Amino acid sequence: MHDLNELQARLHYTFHDIGLLQTALTHSSYTREKNRNLPCNERLEFLGDAFFDAIIGEELYKSFPDEEEGFLSRIRATIVCEKSLAMKAASFRLGDYIFIGNGEEKTGGRRKTSILADTMEAIIGAIYLDGGFEKVKDVVLDIFADVLEDTRHGKYIITDYKTALQELLQSEGSVSIKYRLAGESGPDHDKTFRVDLLIDGVYEAEGIGKTIKQAEQQAAEVALKRRKDVI
Repeated sequence: MHDLNELQARLHYTFHDIGLLQTALTHSSYTREKNRNLPCNERLEFLGDAFFDAIIGEELYKSFPDEEEGFLSRIRATIVCEKSLAMKAASFRLGDYIFIGNGEEKTGGRRKTSILADTMEAIIGAIYLDGGFEKVKDVVLDIFADVLEDTRHGKYIITDYKTALQELLQSEGSVSIKYRLAGESGPDHDKTFRVDLLIDGVYEAEGIGKTIKQAEQQAAEVALKRRKDVI
């Protein structure tokens, strides 16, 4: 286990109560295997998720004064997500500091996207309890400064095109969105699927992928690019 002072230096935050940081780094697998009386980071994760969402939401609200709710929701979803959190956690080598059970250790738990993201949220929650809202806001905005700057310059990383399309269309009014399997080809072990996207019963786009979900995402991506250049 690495020195927690190194992690605090990377976070640009020094805890008054180091126990909060230790709890934020304690995965539930560790408490199950080592000490059931030891608190894990799940409650802090819950708290951190709420404040992370609020801090990023407020910053986007300030950064885009002329944009509507649907746009802000789409951009927030690209930042307040598991992938985004895990990428930042990896940049801090957060996995090296996590208290984790032997089972998770053997299956690469220190590098799992879900565990890294959850731990990052738990740290955000711990900083809030340790230093208050303004401190945790400073830390979050510092950590995600490059991501937020990219969004201000029109660089949006959308990973869930179906959700992004749904939010865009719903911001314009009530619509019906359906994905219909249009065909499949290839042997059972290597199939390719073709999906049609229908909006209010009208054909909008086609998607192709090795799974139906991939094909649906591609169809949504095509439709989203046609309707608004946000990618």
